[in-house]
Amino acid sequence: MAAKPSIPKGTRDFSPVEMAKRNYIFNTIRDVYHKIQNSGDYFSGITDEELLSRNAVKLASKFCEKGLRYDLTVPFARYVVMHRDEITFPFKRYQIQPVWRADRPQKGRYREFYQCDADVVGSDSLLNEVELMQIVDTVFSRFNIRVCIKINNRKILSGIAEIIGESDKIVDITVAIDKLDKIGLDNVNAELKEKGISDEAIAKLQPIILLSGTNAEKLATLKNVLSASEVGLKGVEESEFILNTLETMGLKNEIELDLTLARGLNYYTGAIFEVKALDVQIGSITGGGRYDNLTGVFGMAGVSGVGISFGADRIFDVLNQLELYPKEAVNGTELLFINFGEKEAAFSMGILSKVRAAGIRAEIFPDAAKMKKQMSYANTKNIPFVAIVGENEMNEGKAMLKNMETGEQNLVSAEELIATVKK
Repeated sequence: MAAKPSIPKGTRDFSPVEMAKRNYIFNTIRDVYHKIQNSGDYFSGITDEELLSRNAVKLASKFCEKGLRYDLTVPFARYVVMHRDEITFPFKRYQIQPVWRADRPQKGRYREFYQCDADVVGSDSLLNEVELMQIVDTVFSRFNIRVCIKINNRKILSGIAEIIGESDKIVDITVAIDKLDKIGLDNVNAELKEKGISDEAIAKLQPIILLSGTNAEKLATLKNVLSASEVGLKGVEESEFILNTLETMGLKNEIELDLTLARGLNYYTGAIFEVKALDVQIGSITGGGRYDNLTGVFGMAGVSGVGISFGADRIFDVLNQLELYPKEAVNGTELLFINFGEKEAAFSMGILSKVRAAGIRAEIFPDAAKMKKQMSYANTKNIPFVAIVGENEMNEGKAMLKNMETGEQNLVSAEELIATVKK
């Protein structure tokens, strides 16, 4: 018996309808990137052997050993270094491509998934962070997904570790407090103790971990708490600028200063971003941050950059659960011409050309099959209109247009047909 076909764990096949949904996601993100970033998708054919030299990528196990793309940021850094003499800085780019991880597959976590990145390199200005957050807000507003945009700063985290006397344990501290929502305060404190952090330091950390209030209130508290830490105050200053500037821009989604947010600490050096969907239980659907020396691994030190990455596959899952896809985004063919035979098909093709030129997605049934079969095809594919062209219609130079939802039929010219379908 032949083996049953299967696909690797953590990967998925997509039906035509699912691909239409995914294209809606990609097109929406690409459109916002293009309008705000004013850049292009530069890296459609990039190779990723260089990933193997990066320490963080060693975590990617067998996938990286085979040279599969682990992320999009490191190849981008390599590109910038290789083309430094051709690039005008600041350099903006967006990139939408698949990546692979060796993570254990689970809800919202796949081994093969798409990242939709936008980065700006060669500029220290915090206006870049502001524009990236505007992109995030615009994209999710278009999707009608309610989100909370969380922001933190690596410098604040460094300052916290400094004032509690545990500067060398910053990674252990941040990894633990990042789990607060999942495991609770007692377990976070237990993990901190297991990592060798003193009881005194843990006690000093409590009011910081549990900091609440408005963003302005949190910033005011942090200015006092971190008054003895130069790096910590710098992080507060950067966060205050980003949050205050965004406040003047009228974002549609909530933005929150979250001190438990700690991501990418192996290379993020300033602002850190993460986006959570408010109406679906799922992990981060967008993330990013400021990295000051990512190009250094390729021999070009001192180039600062900041970027974000939309998780297209998680966004796909959120839109599915909330049923937020617009009808026009997932519907394929809008108009089907019934095929009664060679003469009728030839006549229909003339109208079909005009219909397609008008931007209507239309097709003709390829075979002169029974009417029942062709109408069943239209129903199965949820095609909203059917054009029927027989001898009488040809004599009139028109087509009988049927609305498949209402059952209404009208004899119309090509121009009338186009106007009706496009309503």
